[in-house]
Parts: sequence; structure tokens; C-alpha cells
Amino acid sequence: MHGNEQTRSDSRDTTPDERWELSESEQRHIEDSGSPLYNADLLPVPRSERTWTTYNFAALWISMAHCIPTYMLAAGLIGEGMSWWQALLTILLGNVIVLLPILLNSHPGTAYGIPFPVLLRASFGTYGANLPAIMRALVACGWFGINAWIGGSVLHTFFTACFPGWPTALGPAIAGYAPTQWLSFLLFWSLNMYVIYRGMELVRKLENFAAPFVLVMAGVLLAWAIRQADGLGPIMEQPSTLHGAKFWAFFPVALTGMIGFWATLSLNMPDFTRYGKSQRAQMIGQSIALPTTMFGFSAMAVIITSATQKIFGRAIWQPELLIGELKHPVWVGLSALTLVLATLAVNIAANVVSPANDFANAWPKVISFRRGAFVTGVLGILCMPWKLLEDPRKYLEGWLVPYSGGLGSIAAVMIVDYWLIRRRKLALVDLYLTEGRYTYQRGWNKHAVIATGLGCALAWGGLVIPMLRPLFDYSWFVGFFVSGGTYYGLMRRAEKPAQP
Repeated sequence: MHGNEQTRSDSRDTTPDERWELSESEQRHIEDSGSPLYNADLLPVPRSERTWTTYNFAALWISMAHCIPTYMLAAGLIGEGMSWWQALLTILLGNVIVLLPILLNSHPGTAYGIPFPVLLRASFGTYGANLPAIMRALVACGWFGINAWIGGSVLHTFFTACFPGWPTALGPAIAGYAPTQWLSFLLFWSLNMYVIYRGMELVRKLENFAAPFVLVMAGVLLAWAIRQADGLGPIMEQPSTLHGAKFWAFFPVALTGMIGFWATLSLNMPDFTRYGKSQRAQMIGQSIALPTTMFGFSAMAVIITSATQKIFGRAIWQPELLIGELKHPVWVGLSALTLVLATLAVNIAANVVSPANDFANAWPKVISFRRGAFVTGVLGILCMPWKLLEDPRKYLEGWLVPYSGGLGSIAAVMIVDYWLIRRRKLALVDLYLTEGRYTYQRGWNKHAVIATGLGCALAWGGLVIPMLRPLFDYSWFVGFFVSGGTYYGLMRRAEKPAQP
């Protein structure tokens, strides 16, 4: 009986707004099979619980883009010598490019209600999916640590403004930082853990509140910077220090960094779009919010950073340091609240939800979503994020560019598999069975692994082989096109995968 039901449900062609879900008999079949590939957090979201609207997806991106790393990304380009218009065009171009894989990988989340690691099983195999999922999770752990350190630095600045003796209250520095700096870091870390422990509904409410609040407060800071710098004129007149060969040597690194910034979400947007009411809601919400918000908020960051050169005599590219220059406790407090909310919203949405699902997917009978979130938090500390934030060049070339090659490779395999090989048709039940369409060879699709490995090798080869250095500068593009082309060729030559 079950087999006939599965054939009927999966043989229909999908339409853009069709939302699939497991029937009660299909879910019982998965449970009765004793499969280790599922737990309650990994099963498809029922239609009745897919409540996210266009506004929710727009608010998600607005709150994620209005964050300190975005500010630092734009400000870092100014710090490296770009003019304001060069920096903004680079950011806009990078975000328009990365929007395409984001939308392509968002579709199956809404269509089938499945999270990112479960979607990976269609292309990498039921067990092979753990390889790219853990790669993505480790990057997210690094980002979680970065944002937690930034949030802790904001709290440290706020406490210092309120209590001048705060930096030395617990004794001399440890590993270069005051003990109270480490304490502030752990306080912010704990706040993240509390919010995610409360569940996705609190996350949705936090995103909806943080988005407009942060935008308003960023506008206030922008107005202050323009006033202190005597208008936009002095800011816009600052020339680029990168000309000719110097500019074109830095541009590919900067563009790849812009794409790498959201290369993480280009993989795991199904973790959010699985809650979408329709394809239209997620597509419009994301398409409107991502490029416009990144451009607008980056413009604010560029203007404010350029203004600091005139106001303070040096470019301050880290906002947690900038608010410390405001001196007055009220202004420091309001600014700190804004930065804490912004950092908390993006950290949970972008850097906890996905790795928590990824770790749960790897060990579903041992790790739940909440336990996966705690693992993410611990690994985020072990990544030593304070080292990555020492200067803008290290932030760009030592973090954003390197990991983008690996994530670009994974994104290409997912997109080619879903859109070109399977043409949007997935056998939903088989994604949770150890013996099914996606078992391949002992749970691994060797073609996906080979394609990803080749893309990563060429993208990262420039780190050790000087002749391949230009490929490293374009690591996301190299990983994406090499892996995508290789996977398509291997799968077309192999026996055609069974269609549902």
C-alpha cells in the first residue's frame, strides 16, 4: 500500500507553488523502518506550519544584513584603499551574483519542507550528505564565534562607558584582552544559546523586531557622522588609493569576499524556506531585501567610515570601537543596544540554525536541534574568532575568500542535481531511508564527492602553488563552475538516476 501511495505522490510534476508533505502512512513507514536518518527536527514541515510570508523573508534578510560583519565588510574595503563608489559597486555586484544560487537552492525547501542537510542526500547520498553538511557547519561555527566576539566587544564597550573601571575590574590582561572582555564575550554567547533554546518562533519574532529597529538606529548614526564631517562633500571627495594594476589585483579578492559573505546562506536557505507559505513569498522577499539592504547598509558603513577619517583622523572600521568614541553613556547605550540586537539576530539566523540541523543530520539519534546549537556554540569559541578580526585584510583574505571556494563547489552540485538532473522531482520518503533511491553506493554518491573535491582543489590550490594564485582570488567562481560542470558530466555519463 505504501509503495503505491509513494509512486502516485511523487510522479506528479511540481509547480512553483506546490508544497509537498509526508502523509501519515509515509511517516509511519519511516518510523517503522528503524532508519537512523531522521528525527523530528529533520522531517518535512507540515503545510499547516509553513507560515512565513514575504515580509518574514524580507525581515530575515534585513536583520541579517544589518549586522556588524556587513559594516566591517564595507568599511574594510575603504580601509584597503577603495573609494566610496568602488566599494559600493563591488558589494552590489557580489550580492546580485550570490542571490542566484540562494534562490535556486531555496526552491526545494519550500516545495518539500525539508532542511538543507536532508536536501543534500539527493545529490551526495544518504550518508555522503554529512560531508558537505559538516563543511558548511564548521564555517558557520567560525561565523558564530566571530559574531559572538563582536557582540561581546559591544557589551564590553557599553560596560566601560557606564563603569570606567570595568576594563581592569578583574585584573590584568589574559592573552592580550582584559578578563572583563572575556566575560562580556561569554555573556553574549549565553544570550545566543538562550534564544535558540526557546525555538524558531522566538527567532522569527526577534528577526521581525530587529530589522526595523536596527535600520532606524543606523540612520541616526549616519546623520551624526555626516553632521560631524561637515556634510557629504568631504566624504565623497576622498579619492581611491588603488589605481591601475593595484586596483585590479585587489578587485577579484574583494568581489569573491562579497560573494563568500553569503555563500553560507546560498547553501542552507532551505532551513528557512521550508517554513515558507509559497515560492512567491520566499522569492520576492529575498530578491527585494538582500541586494537592496546590503547596498543600503553598506553605503551607510562606507559613509560613516569615511567620516571617521575626517572626525578622528583615522578610519575606524570596527563599529564596536566607534561607539566608544561617542563618550556620552546615553549614546553609547543606545548604540550598543542596536549593535547587540543586530548581532544577535544575524548570529542565530545565519550561524546557528544551519549547523544545528547539520550536526543533527550527522547523528540524528544522539543530537537534536538544541544539542546541535550547543555544539555550534562550543566550536565557535574554539575557532578563536578574535584572531580573524585583527585587521581587514586578514578578515577578507584569511577568512571570506578561502571558505568561499568550498561552499561554491557544494552549491553547484546541489543546483545541478535538483534543477538539471532530477528536474525538481524528489522522492520524499527515500530521503529518510537507508535503502532507497539516494543510497547510491553504501550511502555515498561518488560523483558528487569527486566533483566537489576537484572544485575545492582548484579553488584552494593557489594557497600552495603560486601558479594557481589567480584561481584562489576567484575561488568561489572556480569552485562553482568546476564542480557544477564536473558533476553534470559525471552524472550524465553514469546510469540515469531513478526518477520518482
